[in-house]
Amino acid sequence: MFLSDWVHGSGGYDSDFSDDDGQGESSHRGIKRKSEEEILQKPFQKGRHSQVAHRSLHSNELDREEARNRRAHLISLNAFERHKKFVGDYILYYGGQMADFKRSVAKDKTDLDVLRENHRFLWRDEDEEDMTWEKELAKKYYDKLFKEYCITDLSRYKENKFGFRWRTENEVVSGKGQFQCGNKRCEKQEGLKSWEVNFAYVEHSEKRNALVKLRLCPECSFKLNYHHKRKEVKAKAKTKSLSEESEEPPHKKKRKRSSSHSKKHKHKRRRDRSTSSSSSEELLNSDKDSEAEDGPEGQSEADHWRGPAPAVEEKSREEEFDEYFEDMFL
Repeated sequence: MFLSDWVHGSGGYDSDFSDDDGQGESSHRGIKRKSEEEILQKPFQKGRHSQVAHRSLHSNELDREEARNRRAHLISLNAFERHKKFVGDYILYYGGQMADFKRSVAKDKTDLDVLRENHRFLWRDEDEEDMTWEKELAKKYYDKLFKEYCITDLSRYKENKFGFRWRTENEVVSGKGQFQCGNKRCEKQEGLKSWEVNFAYVEHSEKRNALVKLRLCPECSFKLNYHHKRKEVKAKAKTKSLSEESEEPPHKKKRKRSSSHSKKHKHKRRRDRSTSSSSSEELLNSDKDSEAEDGPEGQSEADHWRGPAPAVEEKSREEEFDEYFEDMFL
């Protein structure tokens, strides 16, 4: 017993001695490492944490990282998607419905609605004062219309109510209202007549009148004149040119002079017939010779003393076109 205890005790003594030597070496190494770190540490460098970080520091770092991600996500969205996200977040946190955020479309207006509100059948100088963008849009549309002939609505002709509007470019190209009947529900091309109508209408609570032209077929003309006869426009006779008028009076004067001269000679002949037949023959012969001789001389003298030669005016191309299309635009 004593020997075994001594052996066990000696073994325990040896183990305790070895543990003390290991702790001494590790502490020596730690001191050496710390001294080296102090030597290598820069003056502006912060020291290492020797303890575990606090929980608040960890949460703050997470919040910062989340804020960076959220900011990057918002920057990547456009304005409309960003607005939808904010509205969705508001409804998610505060409650509500998406219908409460929808914009009311009851007061929305299209370009057609603006034209209907500000359109005028005839624009005057007074109407162009205090122009807004709505009026400018209506005026721009009005300038594109063709105002030679009108398109009419005769559906209420028995009530003596008619609707008129100007023609568009497509209608002018197709001939509607000029070579076809001007009634919007009729397309006849034969027997068209031109009518002139005094159109009385109320526009923007103001009474106005306008003189318009129509081209209608016989049936639509009967509807137009159902209550009282309108004025029919007919083609005017073509007037003579100024050059022809300036040339006509001299010829007429020459003819009058020759006729008066012949009458005088005839009167003399009747007088001389009573005296003798021979003298009458001589007078006739002398008259013929005098007419043959004096005719060209009289004309040349009259032309010479009449005055300067009449200036013939040459017509421009626009005037020629106007004469050519005169019958078409009735």
